[in-house]
Amino acid sequence: MNKSAREAPNPFRSARPYLLLLPAFLCLAAFTYWPMLQVLLASLSDKKRVGDSGAFVGAENYFRIFQDAHFLGALANNALYAAGTVIPSVLFGFLFALALRETTNLSAILRSILFFPTLVPLVGAAAIFIFVFMPDIGLLDYYLAKLGISATNWLGNPDLALVSLMALTTWKNAGYYMLFFLAGLQGVPQDAEEAAKIEGANWLQRLYFVIIPMLGPTFAFVLVIALISAVSQIDHVIVMTDGGPNNSTNLLLYYIYQQAHEFYDLGKATAATVVTLIALLTLSFLSMRTVERKVHYET
Repeated sequence: MNKSAREAPNPFRSARPYLLLLPAFLCLAAFTYWPMLQVLLASLSDKKRVGDSGAFVGAENYFRIFQDAHFLGALANNALYAAGTVIPSVLFGFLFALALRETTNLSAILRSILFFPTLVPLVGAAAIFIFVFMPDIGLLDYYLAKLGISATNWLGNPDLALVSLMALTTWKNAGYYMLFFLAGLQGVPQDAEEAAKIEGANWLQRLYFVIIPMLGPTFAFVLVIALISAVSQIDHVIVMTDGGPNNSTNLLLYYIYQQAHEFYDLGKATAATVVTLIALLTLSFLSMRTVERKVHYET
């Protein structure tokens, strides 16, 4: 065999990386990109149900949703719900991780207890909290009555129903986020903390100037998944409030569900879906850029 024959390029070898990526690309195309394209096309039509042909109407559905008081109300509710769940659940997850950072028999048990709500399906957690929030005979009112506080209709009061859903979400998610912070704390170099301690930094100073900056990527990741959770879960809304009372717990995903499956207006539902995805991607991008730029340091 001459030298030129030995050095001839092997077409299969050059194509191998693309062939290895092909199954993943096909899955993404079939289950992500194609459905996204279908949603975008449906938002530009007057489809009523899945399978309808629908005529092209352009941006009419987008004008319709922004003229719909229920959509604007769901948007405002979801913004309040996100603020009332993301901030406390991430904060509690971080504080739990700090408190249980050291591995002991007691901390292992407490970690399991705090993580347990994550294992409960959201529908099951909602059913449990219905009994917790039940007026007069519910667990919460039972203990509040011992403090002399009268019974409250937590899920029937428009001013309290959304707050009640926030409490459920925080209870369920804080333990989940704790795991990420525990993993992040394992990557904080002990010599950096020891150096700060030798320099005279107290615990709060070490926390603010050493630990939190080192957890920048962890905070960014947890904030993003918390935002996604705040927009993508409606099981508890359906079980506990059905969007009421007076639309006070009508969140964006529940609004989309109603438009598609109760009012049979698929064009409007898909337009709201596109707007929701754009808002979620924008917030996620801003969270990643802001947190990582401000507090991430190389170790």
